[in-house]
Amino acid sequence: MGSSLRAYVAEFIGTFGFVLAGAGSVCVDALMPGRLGLTGIALAHGLALAVMIYTFGPASGGHFNPAVTAVMLLHRRIGNVSAIIYVALQLLGAALAGLLLSSMLKFRPELIVSAPYLGACDLTGVGFRMGTLLEAIGTFFVVSAIYATMLDKKGSPLIGPLAIGSSFAFSLLIFGPLTGSAFNPARSFGPAIVSQHWSHWYVYWIGPLVGAATASMLQEKIFLDPN
Repeated sequence: MGSSLRAYVAEFIGTFGFVLAGAGSVCVDALMPGRLGLTGIALAHGLALAVMIYTFGPASGGHFNPAVTAVMLLHRRIGNVSAIIYVALQLLGAALAGLLLSSMLKFRPELIVSAPYLGACDLTGVGFRMGTLLEAIGTFFVVSAIYATMLDKKGSPLIGPLAIGSSFAFSLLIFGPLTGSAFNPARSFGPAIVSQHWSHWYVYWIGPLVGAATASMLQEKIFLDPN
């Protein structure tokens, strides 16, 4: 199998696994109230992201996030065609995760057609501006961790996936009750397209893209080791 095909398959599976675990943890918490809670949901997201990067990252770079792919394209770390295919497969993997969750939860259809809508993200108590800002901040920390550990030559790739997963988890602990904490357009897209719950969908694209772009520009211009 060619390296490009391996990378494409890795992005598909990695995004599928991350969305399945993340959205699935929200569904489990709704199915068995109090069993997971916010901390359990945050750990599910963070650990799943770390595991997917450890497992499939060597083949593809471990994006699993259209916002990450977008900034890698912005800074010419990935080609145009590969970036388009990455994003398409990320969204497809996320949608497949949503479909699997829907099939698993047929015996509780209210979890699909009403909250938590298969784990789809939504705003609670905040408006468009604040929601977008919080999504941008969370994504900023995730992308900063990617640069610091995986792309900087002085970084520590061995612990990189744990740092990236931890940055996602602690951001979710803070912002999760307000935005659902996608920090990743694919994470919000997968459950939304299956449950057809599109409330404030644009927040989960604009916020992560702005946050990722801001982090990448700071890292590329200021923090990244030029050597």
